[in-house]
Amino acid sequence: MSANPNIILFITDQQRADTINALGSQWMITPNLDRLVKEGTSFTRCYTTSPVCVAARASLFTGYYPHSTGTFTNFQPWEPTWINQLADTGYHCVNMGKMHINPYDKLGGFHQRYPIENKDRPLFLDEHKRAWHDEWDKALHAKNLTKPSRYNRLKKDPEGFLKAQGCFPWELDGDMHSDIFLGDTVIWWLKERESTAPLFLQIGFPGPHPPYDPDQKYLSMYDNVDIPVQDFSDQELEAQPIAIKNLRKDMKRLNIDSIAWKDKPTKEDMIKIRKHYAANVTMIDEKIGQIISVLDQKGYLENSIVIFTSDHGDALGDHGCIQKWNMYESSVNVPLIFWSPKYVPAGKISDELVQLFDVAPTLLEKTDVSIPDSWEAESLWPVINGESGGREVVYSELARDHIQITSEYIIMRRDKEYKLVWYTDDHYGELYDVLNDPGEQRNLWAEPEYISKRDSLLQALKEWLAISMLRANMKPSEKAQQAMKIE
Repeated sequence: MSANPNIILFITDQQRADTINALGSQWMITPNLDRLVKEGTSFTRCYTTSPVCVAARASLFTGYYPHSTGTFTNFQPWEPTWINQLADTGYHCVNMGKMHINPYDKLGGFHQRYPIENKDRPLFLDEHKRAWHDEWDKALHAKNLTKPSRYNRLKKDPEGFLKAQGCFPWELDGDMHSDIFLGDTVIWWLKERESTAPLFLQIGFPGPHPPYDPDQKYLSMYDNVDIPVQDFSDQELEAQPIAIKNLRKDMKRLNIDSIAWKDKPTKEDMIKIRKHYAANVTMIDEKIGQIISVLDQKGYLENSIVIFTSDHGDALGDHGCIQKWNMYESSVNVPLIFWSPKYVPAGKISDELVQLFDVAPTLLEKTDVSIPDSWEAESLWPVINGESGGREVVYSELARDHIQITSEYIIMRRDKEYKLVWYTDDHYGELYDVLNDPGEQRNLWAEPEYISKRDSLLQALKEWLAISMLRANMKPSEKAQQAMKIE
């Protein structure tokens, strides 16, 4: 094996931070992720740069915030940048599962790709002129199985579809569930691989993104599990910005990803959804454990860095919302774990503020790839090694798309005490005292005693945006000259 470390990057889709037993979510059944936590370094306050799949992934694989990449929505074309550089240094770069490159069939710098994309996308509609058959579609067809989707579910049982709230226990062969199929495909591929080149393997599980469709085996594990649910009040809902109110209405109207949403879900609704969602996570956890076992058998792990994270979270009924497209903690706070017997301290849990795209320079520092001076992502090694703290402030961005149709541009600024959310085309926004109100249930935006704090944070956000845009577009020589002037 090469001296350069193998890099195994697990990315789930739409997984909240509070989904790992070893990090305090005692209702979760995640023994393999628990092992990574106990033997590695975990971050409890990792924030995505956008609560939308493609925008978050574009940031991670380019090193820039969405306002610098220009990629905000799920249908914008984009490709990774640093994968090409990694490949040029001798790495064998492989993507298996969801990567969300647009168009889907681009290699994006990888030598090999085995795409498995959204679970609910139909085959018979030319959705946004990009529908195509991925590896999972082909396998289903080979077995003469019909891919479950909102279209055939609604047609088959309209009343049942409306009651399900996106919860559909898997009805086909267990090994044909997208997450199980992906895990088995990765295991097959690893067992067959004979190359001695250092490996960069990005594994993108389609779940626990809805529909919430675990195999019954895993759903049964949560029969007697008490999963906490956050209550919300009419007062809280009334204090939401119009963009969030409209989002809740639109999710009810659109049936996105097989979810027939309600304007005000009941506690029973949310418990049902969370059990299905948790079972999806447990199903993925089992496959991760099996993949790590094969990596160990093949001799990869002794010189590997394993990372587990997700692109964004899921509200699961918090604040009356479902899925993402908002800046609540359940949507923007994601899990992040680093594991490596050679590079990463064991049993360390950090509550420092970090960003999801900080994963990129952290990995590349252990390779022969040069990190661009203009990158907005920052290496996490100083935090991992206890040399310094994390960020003072984290940001997340969201633009108008086909689902969040009310606000042109939304930006979140979160520090260790306050979260401010600016809706650029609205005089009203969100302000939370996250120290005393971690559940974000009291919007302080219009409270007289918080006007001064709100305005100062809003000004700081605008200054950050202006400077960030400047630095991200500054040529390396200009940055060097600027640094010399500062010194």
